[in-house]
Amino acid sequence: MRPAAPKPRSGEGGKAPVSIVMRRLANAIDGLDEPALEKIAKDQQEDPFQVLIATLLSAQTRDAVTHAASTRLFRIARTPRSMAKLAVARIQELIYPVSFYRHKAVHVKQTCEHIMSRFGGRVPSTMEELLTLPGVGRKTANLVLILAHSSQENICVDTHVHRIANRLGWVQTRTPEETERALYESTQRRWWPLINLYLVTWGQNVCRPVYPLCPQCVLKDVCPKIGVTKVGKLVKA
Repeated sequence: MRPAAPKPRSGEGGKAPVSIVMRRLANAIDGLDEPALEKIAKDQQEDPFQVLIATLLSAQTRDAVTHAASTRLFRIARTPRSMAKLAVARIQELIYPVSFYRHKAVHVKQTCEHIMSRFGGRVPSTMEELLTLPGVGRKTANLVLILAHSSQENICVDTHVHRIANRLGWVQTRTPEETERALYESTQRRWWPLINLYLVTWGQNVCRPVYPLCPQCVLKDVCPKIGVTKVGKLVKA
């Protein structure tokens, strides 16, 4: 069950039209590097298990590191059964240097054991069941549902989506969890499975956390730039 959206904060300015933003970004991200998890999902034919494990590894970790660590791990073990047989120390070796690799190695092994013992070796396909797996939060669960189960009913919110949704005025929230709830209310359903791909790609390349490249942004005429105090310099082609 989806919790109620948080009440908006007052005193902040306009809102960029959602449809205009999404249509422009659909064209603008063409040719840019996709987020690592999108690449992994395509490389692994949207395998739910490998999408799940890669997403677990990705938290607070750069895309290139996530992709390399996932590739090493899947080269050794590609299924819940084979990965559950690995020692935690071996998983640590394979996924290093992802952030918090020791904790993540424990979660990976425990998650694989849970999948085998409770779900017959198959990654669950509901939010409620995914959240019972060790180390799995709403971001991970939403991304697995979108990328591996083709859900049209979920929005995945990471730090990029949280930041940009607030900059655009779509939401007025303090945490990614609040942002997810608010986006269900402020955006049209048809955009939900695409929000993460579009905003994360744009956030990694243009709408950066510090010194966003506003002068060359395709949204510069519609974005209210909420919270932006300093922008990056125009990069010449």
